[in-house]
Amino acid sequence: MPAQLQSGPANSPEKLLEQIDRIAASPVLQGSEALCNLLKYLARHSIEAPEVPVKEYQIATELFGRPANFDPRVDSTVRVQMSRLRSKLQEFYSTLGRDEPILVEIPRGTHTVSFREREAVPPLPLEPVVAPHEPSRWFRYRWHVIAALAAVAASVFAVMWQKRLVEQPKSGPRAVAPLAVFWRGILRGATEPLVVFSNAEFVGRPETGLRYLKPGQSPAGPVFDHYTGVGEVLSIHDLDEVLFRLGKPFLVKRGRLLNWDDTKNRDLIFLGSPSENLSLRELSLDRQFKFQTMETPPRKGDLAIVNLRPGASEQTYYFASKDLPITEDYALVELVTGTRPSRSILLLAGTTTFGTQGAVEYVCSEDSVRDLLPRVSNGADSVGPFTALLHLKINGGVPIETTVVALRRPGAR
Repeated sequence: MPAQLQSGPANSPEKLLEQIDRIAASPVLQGSEALCNLLKYLARHSIEAPEVPVKEYQIATELFGRPANFDPRVDSTVRVQMSRLRSKLQEFYSTLGRDEPILVEIPRGTHTVSFREREAVPPLPLEPVVAPHEPSRWFRYRWHVIAALAAVAASVFAVMWQKRLVEQPKSGPRAVAPLAVFWRGILRGATEPLVVFSNAEFVGRPETGLRYLKPGQSPAGPVFDHYTGVGEVLSIHDLDEVLFRLGKPFLVKRGRLLNWDDTKNRDLIFLGSPSENLSLRELSLDRQFKFQTMETPPRKGDLAIVNLRPGASEQTYYFASKDLPITEDYALVELVTGTRPSRSILLLAGTTTFGTQGAVEYVCSEDSVRDLLPRVSNGADSVGPFTALLHLKINGGVPIETTVVALRRPGAR
């Protein structure tokens, strides 16, 4: 696919690269250094050598620093990042880039950046000039004028309807409609929501090895409680991107430092299971699922999600894959009502850090939220309490596929 438009200074390689730089510097990609680098890398290659397609192996080794024995069947990094980049480009052109004259696209199944001009909207037909002494010409052209007014009215209506679906927040660009409805239906408080991430307790020493603290069993010694998982870190990044677009700043606190006075009149988002997010152990949630460390074989010592009321074809216990590397995990997305009617509590937790990351990506994805929203909505701008059990496929430490295994609403069995 050709990388450049027709010749001319307006569509020179320099102008095309300027377009890439504007996209990379926009709030849509701001903070996503890996995606910015990927976009610039592919764009330069497509402009300088459009006849030579870029291979997945080339991107992995030259851009992401993968070793020479990189195997795309095992490591899905490139595919995951390409998917995210395509989504970001669509988001840019549906929000901040609405009026950009050059469209940048990466067709699925390729690693080639294509550039094309945005089609110009044809101007409305001009009203014919009517001389005062020829009133009959108004009668002749009246349908042209009516058609023009109708077109203007339709355009105004479309703009007003789009504005109703996707509102422009004061602090950032527009949010995608399904995400806006979902998150505004959850975060209803007047103050900033509070995101509480897990930080487990460890004993031992970082240089010789850390182990989970087992009360009453672990030897006396210093306790390290300032670590968290990579999934929790990436989860906060994903939440920041979505809530920024909604104009909803939030506070962050690790579970060990949570002061319950801080939670008054705030919506709460908990990242990580109760086994590592200790503040959840003091929180009363009306669950139909729970996290439990198994005390009997064959998965003794492993963390499971227990289905307290299994339905037809449902399991009682859900585990992450037993052997390393982890290839599958399970996670809960649970929304409950807090002690005050205007407050919500959202739990996003897997049995591993990868499951937590997958749960957050699920509620931050336009496609998945679009599918979930009709099943959990209580009406306009309202999302009712629910619990969704997710099954996640993991490849190279990255959640690549998510399926809803079970969905519960209050009163459902």
